[in-house]
This record gives sequence, structure tokens and C-alpha cells, in this order.
Amino acid sequence: FEMGIDENFIKVGAALLGVSLFMLLKNKGQEKKDKKHVVDESQEEYPIFVLKNKLGVEVHITTIGASITKLFVPSKDGKKIDVVLGYDKTSEYMTADPCYYFGAIVGRVANRIANATFKLDGIDYQLAANNGPNALHGGPLGFHRRKWTVNKQWSCRKFDAIELEYYSPHMEEGYPGNLIVTVTYKLETHDLALSCNIRARTDSATPVNIVQHSYFNLSGHNSGSTIHNHKLLLNAEHYTPTDNSQVPTGEIRKVRGTPLDFTTLESIGSRIHKVPGPDPGGYDHNYVLFGAGEEAANLTVQGKASAEPRLAATLLDPKSGLAMDVLTTAPGLQFYSGNFLGGDKGKDGAHYRRHSGLCLETQAFPNAINQPKFPSVKLTPEEQYEHDVIYRFYHTAAK
Repeated sequence: FEMGIDENFIKVGAALLGVSLFMLLKNKGQEKKDKKHVVDESQEEYPIFVLKNKLGVEVHITTIGASITKLFVPSKDGKKIDVVLGYDKTSEYMTADPCYYFGAIVGRVANRIANATFKLDGIDYQLAANNGPNALHGGPLGFHRRKWTVNKQWSCRKFDAIELEYYSPHMEEGYPGNLIVTVTYKLETHDLALSCNIRARTDSATPVNIVQHSYFNLSGHNSGSTIHNHKLLLNAEHYTPTDNSQVPTGEIRKVRGTPLDFTTLESIGSRIHKVPGPDPGGYDHNYVLFGAGEEAANLTVQGKASAEPRLAATLLDPKSGLAMDVLTTAPGLQFYSGNFLGGDKGKDGAHYRRHSGLCLETQAFPNAINQPKFPSVKLTPEEQYEHDVIYRFYHTAAK
């Protein structure tokens, strides 16, 4: 007899074989590049790459977690202010305990996954519980504690930029699928703005939510002041309420009439003591951006709520007169007010106590993999994950 072979079956098999070989080659290539870009590991230090522009913005980036270690922005009088929290030694980004994720790229899935478990395409996956009963920021050895490879660097008349890459193998930290991630940081020559473009591809279905996790203090990371006097505006009329372990319940609720309402410019410290939730209190909430409300899932396409970055937040420091706009394509933003900072020593002799810095993490919604009414975080081989964020600085009148 004759055995018929389905033509589509051959095409699918060839495609899968090609993807597998591609991932294997990328992994081999990364191993070689890591050796090239990592300083003598006996010293436990890793390289710093610097981006600069003509307006005085300067960004320092390390290969550990593709982390931003310093971000200098000129004040109105020309003084450079380092506006992000961080460490003196790059090795601390790998070893610090407790881990605050200073400046890091976090993933494969940022924020919390309830009970450190999820189901995808009928299969149950168990993750490491590193935040009470929940999984947080991709696990204890998530992207923030991995060595990234520098793919490219540009320094030209129009911009300074760097592209870093990380290969996350199948079942790393419990997540299915081989995933290749690239992060590009870019400084335009004549703009007080830093852009961060995140891209990822997989060879099988997997949840993805990759986030930039810098802590900001526009008075300066070593100013000794908290962010209570900073003023904040969020382009969000709704938020996702959480349970006592900070995991969203699945509800989408209006911010109006609550201490979470930043639809107009408000001082952060004026209502921080009124924010409901477990100790130590403060803000740690996901906001639903761009007026999407309960339609967020329908208005988000392949993880993007907007084709181009839109204004998500404005942060202003009356003391320094420095302000920052955050623009993004993501559907959500986690406003975290540094509630768990415990006085640990940071760079330049600074000690970061509670509320010494804040995070404005543009993202997919926390625990979205377990909440079908939230925008999907499922990435398939036919898709590319895309997440863009821009931090644009400018000056206002200091008070």
C-alpha cells in the first residue's frame, strides 16, 4: 500500500525544526558573547556601558539584568542629578538581599502570579513562590539576575544606543518555551528623553510581561528626601483592586473618590497614609491606562494598548523643578511607592529608607495569566512581544 503524507504536516515539522535550530544557535552564541563582555568573574564585577547626549543626559547600564545603574539629568542650573536608586558595585545587582530590583529588566512575567501557578493550553505550571504564596517578577532568578549579552552599540550624530539580549531556555523558573529577549536603550542627541524598547520571540506558547523597574527620586537618589512632596498625575481612571497578598481580584474599579485618584496632579504624600492594604501601607497598585476601564482586554492587541507610546504618567518634584513624563504602549502601570525599602545602603553612601524612591512600571496587568477578563499575556510563536516606554524629562519652576 501507499502511505500518504500530509503536506501541511511536513511544513509544520520543518518550521519547528528550524525554530529549534535557531534557538540552539542563539544559545551557543550567547555563551560565547557572555565571556567576551563580562569582566574577570573572580572580581565579581560586570561592565558598565554609558550613553550620553549633548543636553547632559547620561545613562549607565550593566549587563546584570540589563539594569540602569545611573541616570543623570541636568537641572535648570546645569547641575547633574542622578535620579535613580542603585548600588555602587555591579555585583550587588546579582547578590543584594533583600532584592529590590533596582533599575532592572524583570521577567519572564513581571509582578505577581497568584499561588505561583497557572494553566496554559490545558497544562498546569508550578513556579517558585518568592513573595509569600505568589510568584513575583519572574522568580528568584528571573531576568533581573541573569547576565545579558551586548548585541550592538551605536554612537552617532543623532543618538546613542545599546541593545542587550537574553536567551531564556524552556522551563527556566518554570516557564514553558524558549524565549529570546532584546532590550534597546536609546538617547536622542537633542532630547531629554530615554527610550526603552523591549522585544521577545518564543518557540511555543508562554506568558510574557517584561518590565523596566527603575526607582526614581527627582530630587536625586542621595538627596535624603522621600518622594512624599513629588506630585503625580496618572492617565488612568481605573485600577485593579487586590487581595491581602497584593494580587488583583479580577475586578476593575474606578479611582474616583479614593486615595488612588491621580487623574489630576496630586502630592503623593498627602494621602499615602489613607491607602488601604496590608502593612507597611503605601501605593503598590496597577492602574488601567488610557481610559480603557473594563474594556481593557478588548482594546489591547498583542499586549499593546497603543500602537505608539502615549502619556501614562507625569511626575514633578517642586524642590528641584525637575519633571518626568512616562509614555508607553502597555495597558497598565504599577505605581509602587517604595514601601519595603528598609534603609539599606545604596550608591554614593546613600541609605534608602521607606519611600526614598518610586516605581512607575508600565506593564500588562498582574496575574493576567489567571484572569481571563484582563488583557492577555500569552505569546505564541507567530507573534512578537513589543513593549515600549519613554522617560522624558523637563524643567519647571522650583519652589
